[in-house]
Amino acid sequence: MKKEPAEQETQAGSGCQSGQGTGTFRLEVLDGDPRLAAIQPPEPDRDPQLRFETPKAKLIDAAQASLRSDLSDAPRALAAFEALQNDPEALAHWDMANYITMRKLGYNDHGRVHAFITGAAGITITHLLLGGGVKPDLIGSGIGDEDDVLLTVILSTMLHDIGNQVHRAGHEVHGVNLAIPILDRIMTPLYSDPFKRIKVRSFILGAINCHDLNPPPLTIEGGITAVADGTDITKGRGRKAFKMGSVDIHSISALAVDQVVIEPGRERPVRISVTMNNSGGIFQVEEVLASKVINTPLRDYIELHAATRPSGDEQILTRVRLEGSQFVVALEDGDKVAVAMDNAAAEAAEAQAAAAPVPEP
Repeated sequence: MKKEPAEQETQAGSGCQSGQGTGTFRLEVLDGDPRLAAIQPPEPDRDPQLRFETPKAKLIDAAQASLRSDLSDAPRALAAFEALQNDPEALAHWDMANYITMRKLGYNDHGRVHAFITGAAGITITHLLLGGGVKPDLIGSGIGDEDDVLLTVILSTMLHDIGNQVHRAGHEVHGVNLAIPILDRIMTPLYSDPFKRIKVRSFILGAINCHDLNPPPLTIEGGITAVADGTDITKGRGRKAFKMGSVDIHSISALAVDQVVIEPGRERPVRISVTMNNSGGIFQVEEVLASKVINTPLRDYIELHAATRPSGDEQILTRVRLEGSQFVVALEDGDKVAVAMDNAAAEAAEAQAAAAPVPEP
């Protein structure tokens, strides 16, 4: 299959079967509408690269196909994934989490697309760790096998952000509480032994609670969830928030990241490579991704590399001017965004001055 013109916004794929450690997950951003490409191990007479045009709905469809392939040797995990993606409660949670984070807070995407991309990244990382001889806690504790590990990762990665619908503050704990009825509904038919089911569920809840390092994860499964979440840092995720007027270091640095690739490492089981179109993307790498690698049990198993494109830095903003209490930002594509300034400090100073006693003459 020929490579199509470079017009993708988001590209993601994974093709590593359980324990093989040969797959690659790629998030790539160049231009235009999102696309997702699934990189599968080559088969006789078959082109190993599949590319799917999207908008949003097709991006999710492509992620579904990729995850089904990666979970094909894990029947419980695959059944859990199928149940989750069709669960009306989960679908509503994703939509409302996105409403609060994007519409009310101006943050990047935290909805269905982020859930599916994080799920695909998490499963790829899990396969690479298993292929590299790393023993996740579910296996090391004797509670479960690889299938249970993959089930834990797919459910925790895809549900990790649903607590944002309550509030961003404390969203980890809110997510734990909201996930419990969904997990019980999905897992009960898959585990005849309730004793084991509750133990496996505890790993999922722990991963959801720790995905933002508050507190840091203690298990390999929790570390996978946190790091997978940290890999979704390309401008495909930040573009909408930026266009809606959220112009800050988070959105600007996200627009500077073109590509994230997860693949087998040279010295460690996992290598994550980030390609930036502008050096401003180092904020995303340092503050989001590197922090989640360093502060999880995966720190000894991941190589992290970041580089700008050989052509050098691209322009993200062309100019900014202040009009009253707003910055008017000119974007690289000619659009303009008005950004309200935070006047809290000035207002507090004025209030303090007004309340101060007037000195006597």
